[in-house]
Amino acid sequence: MSKRIFKYPLKVEDEQIVKMPLGYQILTVQIKDNVPCIWAIVDDKEKQIIDCKIRTIGTGHYFDNHLLDYIGTYQLNQLVFHVFSNNSPF
Repeated sequence: MSKRIFKYPLKVEDEQIVKMPLGYQILTVQIKDNVPCIWAIVDDKEKQIIDCKIRTIGTGHYFDNHLLDYIGTYQLNQLVFHVFSNNSPF
């Protein structure tokens, strides 16, 4: 098993799908070159690619945190966003 850390750019939207190899482990979310990104440990030999469901919640917005796993928080200009992975259907 060969592990590497990959970067996955995010869109600034409420819900999105990021394709990652099975068995991924998300490490963090941060801004790189003015783009929010998540970094994850992945097995670069894994052939099965799965959907990682990402939820982005703005500070002060209502949301249901059922089945959400917190990844981290980032600031973009004057806004602050909180990023979660979601293991249930949107």
